Amino acid sequence: MKVDAEKAKNIKMLILDVDGVLTDGGIILAEDGTEMKLFNSQDGHGIKLWQRAGLETAIISGRVTNVTAKRAEQLDIKYVMQGCKKKLPAYESLLEKVGLTAAQTAYIGDDTIDIPLVRRAGFGAAVENAVDELKHYADYTTKRKGGSGAVREVIELLLKASGRWDSLMERYLI
Repeated sequence: MKVDAEKAKNIKMLILDVDGVLTDGGIILAEDGTEMKLFNSQDGHGIKLWQRAGLETAIISGRVTNVTAKRAEQLDIKYVMQGCKKKLPAYESLLEKVGLTAAQTAYIGDDTIDIPLVRRAGFGAAVENAVDELKHYADYTTKRKGGSGAVREVIELLLKASGRWDSLMERYLI
C-alpha cells in the first residue's frame, strides 16, 4: 500500500491502543492477581525509530495496568492515558494538551472502541486481527497481527512515505 507522502509528512504523533495492538490481546493472570503481557521487541524498536525521527508517541487504553505504565516508561512514551472507556474525549484532550490537530496524528487500534479514533486521525490503522467493523474505517490494515510487529509495520510505512526512513537507517549501514 502506498501512503500519500504529504499526509505522512504531516503526522507528528503516533497514538496506540495496548491490548491487541502492542500485545496479542492475551492477558496472563497469575494466581496472586498479577497481570502480565507479552510485548514485541520489534514494535519497541520501531517506536524508538519513530522518536529518533523527532516524532511523539502516546498510548490511549481502555484498561488500567501497571504493566502498560512500565512498558511506556521503558519506551519513553510521555503521554499515557489509561482507563479510557470512551477514547474520543481522551484523544481530544491529548490533542489540546500537545497542540496538534487530528490530521497530525496516526492511530492504531484493534476493536470497536477504537473506531472513533481511527476515523478521526489523519491516518487510521487496524491490525490484521482487528474486528471487521474497525477495518472498514481504517486507512490501512496491517499484514501483521497485534503484538507481532503490526506497530513496527505502520511506523515503517509512515517513515518511508514521509522520506524519514533512509536517514534513520544510516546508523545501521556503517
